[in-house]
Order: sequence, then structure tokens, then C-alpha cells
Amino acid sequence: MMPNIRFFLICLALAPLLHGQGLSPDEQQIRETAQSVSADALKFLEKVVNINSGTLNLKGVRKVGKAYNRKFKGIGFDTRWVDMPPEMQRAGHLIATRSGNRGKKLLLVGHLDTVFEKRSPFQKFTRQGDTAFGPGVNDMHGGNVIFLYALITLHRLGHLDGVTIAAVLHGDEEKVGRPHEISRLDIREIARNSDAALAYEAQISGTGTIARRGSSNWFLEVTGRRAHSSGIFSKESGAGAIFEASRILSAFYDEVRGEEFLSFNPGSIVGGTDVAYNVNTTSGEAFGKTNVIAQKVVVDGGLRFITEEQKENARDKMREIVSRSLPVTSATITFEDRYPAMPPRPENYALLEVFSRVSQDLGYGVREPFDPGKRGAGDIAFVAELVPALDGLGVVGSGGHTPQESVNIPEIAKAIEMSALLIYRLTR
Repeated sequence: MMPNIRFFLICLALAPLLHGQGLSPDEQQIRETAQSVSADALKFLEKVVNINSGTLNLKGVRKVGKAYNRKFKGIGFDTRWVDMPPEMQRAGHLIATRSGNRGKKLLLVGHLDTVFEKRSPFQKFTRQGDTAFGPGVNDMHGGNVIFLYALITLHRLGHLDGVTIAAVLHGDEEKVGRPHEISRLDIREIARNSDAALAYEAQISGTGTIARRGSSNWFLEVTGRRAHSSGIFSKESGAGAIFEASRILSAFYDEVRGEEFLSFNPGSIVGGTDVAYNVNTTSGEAFGKTNVIAQKVVVDGGLRFITEEQKENARDKMREIVSRSLPVTSATITFEDRYPAMPPRPENYALLEVFSRVSQDLGYGVREPFDPGKRGAGDIAFVAELVPALDGLGVVGSGGHTPQESVNIPEIAKAIEMSALLIYRLTR
């Protein structure tokens, strides 16, 4: 039996014994210390949110990385900055580590970048009562701050002595650098030597994330014969590119749709006599006339899936549909991987059970698996095949990726408590 699986089966077996035991004196002290650091956590959150770290703002990502770097060094972590090749146009990643020989080895996953670039009008941290707003306040500076201050809590009490923990904060989670073999090389190497991975995307109250869907892009190109519209549907002129694109998309809807956790979306479409489309900006222009048969259509879309098998089956169906061309038309479809899937493995459920016991012992109730159909892709998926994984341990908030992105301030202390106690129990 693999060591990781054995460990989590043991955790699952012991979980009922932990339920109802309450908190030990050491754990009560962890709780009190976590509460005491929450005010400083909010100040640090405000500081990093006010540094623009949109993925393509390389200087901003590095600047915010330095702020986290100082915090990690202050609690005894060794840190290093991993630069990406210049042609990737990504800032790089911060990796902070402590090594020891006690307990299980943990990988903590966060990211430094946000979706809000320098041109965005949404730039600053603001507060209205018990709610804070700002770029990345939820996704993912808020999550980073939770595990950072959980570690600060444990450090103050001497509970990090002798443990092995690696924290990886990517600088490009919102727009992953390619190739993945380079941009995600370090986290996969660390995962191979870890016993569990904990990720800190936004928390959904009362849940933990034991599965996330993967994402893939698809690109459809359709061609027809340019001719006078009076000849459309004739043997010589055929159906035209727009009718063929319509047939394909309609067949996708009728024949591919419906499988649980599988979804696909044509995000943009451009068609006409002359078409120009930029895949980097996902925008384009078209010229056409009502008396000319359209000769080109492009469709840019996305695909979500829960397993690699589901992804490949959907792609095969889409290819088969594309191959049934209307008269005098042709079409091709290509696919590009973005994020792998994080399937709901038994080891992930066992890890959730440990987290749920922590939540119950703190008085915050049971944690149930969150529906993966309601959650997007995330960095945890790059290591989920290598190590038991749990996500959704970050802050409670709303409005991610919008100018209304927010965090519930009173929930910050609770999240730090839960994370500190979870790390403490996993490393005993």
C-alpha cells in the first residue's frame, strides 16, 4: 500500500475517536493565539491587496512576493524565488520551506497574482463594516494570509519545530505560464515528497473541496466557398461557413451536453467573408455582406471535466460531429489543455474528514464535500494525482474575479484557527 494512502486510511479510522474529544490544552492555546494574530493578518492583507499583482504585471507580482517572503523568513522558513524563462512572460514563484523529521510532510498551495491588471479601475482595499473589498482580497491574498498566519500562530508556540512544510505561491495561477512542464515543475517535485496538499482558494461555508473540474480550450475553424448568395445550397456553392458552424454548435448542444460535471462553452464567434481573430486577446473582426456566402467562421470555447477520461470522451464526440460537414464546407477543431482535473479520490475524503473533525472540535460544525460542478479549476489539480489533496481552506467571501470581490472579516480569525489546528494535527 502506498505510504500516502496508508496514512490517510489511518486518519480516517482515527477520526471518530477525535470527535468529541474537544481541544487539548495545547490546542486551546493555538486557538487563542490564532485569534490574537487576526488583527495583524487583516493589516497585512490590506498591504498586499494594495500592491497590484495582476498576472501580467511582473514587477507587481515580484513586489508582493517580497512582502510574503519577509513574513516567511521571520518564522524560520528558507525561501527562494523561482524565475520563469523570459519568453514565458511570467514573474515566477515564491517557495518557502521548513525541514524536519517529525510528523507528516505538508504542501501548502497559494498564488500571488490576481485577475486585475494595472489598467483595471479596481485597485485598492476598502472596508465597509465587517466586509473588506479589494483585488485579490478573496482570491487569493485572503487565502494566502490564512495559512501564513496559521503558521505564524504555530511558530509562536513552538509547534513548527521539527516539521516539514513547503509553501508554494505561484505568480501565474490566473493565467498559467506555458509550458506547464516548466511553470509547474517545482510544485510537482515537492508534491512527490509530501504526504498531503492543502490549498487555500476561497472557503465555501460548511464545506471542503475534495474535487475540482479541469479546464481545456477548444478552437473551431470552419470554411465555406465564397460565392454569390443566390447560389447558396447549390451543388457548386454549398451551405456556407456560418450554416456549418451553426450545425456543429447545435450538435454539440444536443449530443455532447448532459453528462454530470461536463460542460462546454463557446465564448466567442466571428464569421463572414473576411475574418481576423486574435487568440491572445480573444477578440476579432469580421466583414460580410448579405449577398455573399460566408467563407470563414472561428469559434473560441472552453471545456470543463472531472476526469481525464471524461475530457477525452467529450473531445472524441466533438471531433466526430465536426467531421460531418455540410456540402462544400470543411471544419477543424483543436484542443489545448489548461488545468487537469482533481477527481474525488478516497484519500481526499479522508483528509476532509480530518478537517471536519477540526471544525467540529472548534464548534464550527461538520464540513461536507463541495459540489465540484460549482467550482472552477485551480493549482491544486496539478498535484492531486500525486498526493492526497484538500482545497477551499481560505477566506469566506464573495464576488471573486469581479469589482465586488470581498471577504467577511470576522471569518478570518475562524479560518486561521481551523488551519492552524489542522496543520498541527496532521504534523503530530
